[in-house]
Amino acid sequence: MPHVAVTAVGADRPGIVAAVTGVLMEQGCNLEDTSMTILRGHFAMMLVVDAPAELAPAALDDALRAPAEALALVITVWPIDESVAAPSEGDAWTVSVYGADRPGIVHGVASLLAQRGVNIVDLTTRVVGAPEQPVYAMVLEVIVPATVGVADLGAGLERLATDLGVECSLHPSDADIL
Repeated sequence: MPHVAVTAVGADRPGIVAAVTGVLMEQGCNLEDTSMTILRGHFAMMLVVDAPAELAPAALDDALRAPAEALALVITVWPIDESVAAPSEGDAWTVSVYGADRPGIVHGVASLLAQRGVNIVDLTTRVVGAPEQPVYAMVLEVIVPATVGVADLGAGLERLATDLGVECSLHPSDADIL
């Protein structure tokens, strides 16, 4: 079966997941990889779907039009390039960053990781705390290639954290967490 990506974004409300996945089920699709979250009152989902060979992405897009209109969602469907390689091999690690909210935190950490060949496979951020003293919290799940020294990576993250005025930690990811 071919794979397609489906995204949906709109104001959060009950029933979005049920409506979208109901259409996918009716069309004979199987959900494989999914990520769904609420961002500032807006629901966002990304799905990798195993679709029947005879189901064209345009036909699936048409089938999703009803829930898109009913729930005021922007839904997109596109075929996935099956030749794209899986993420790089290595060990799973978690990077946690906390500190005063300011521009450049995500870029700084992402740039340092990219320079070392570390692949970000999941990234979540939240602004927490009181409005007069917001704290930026970021958690990244990364794959560290065997060629990258974890101690060196951790030291680089600590130096960057000092420059950014945040706290940063690097630790192995738990195997039983998605």
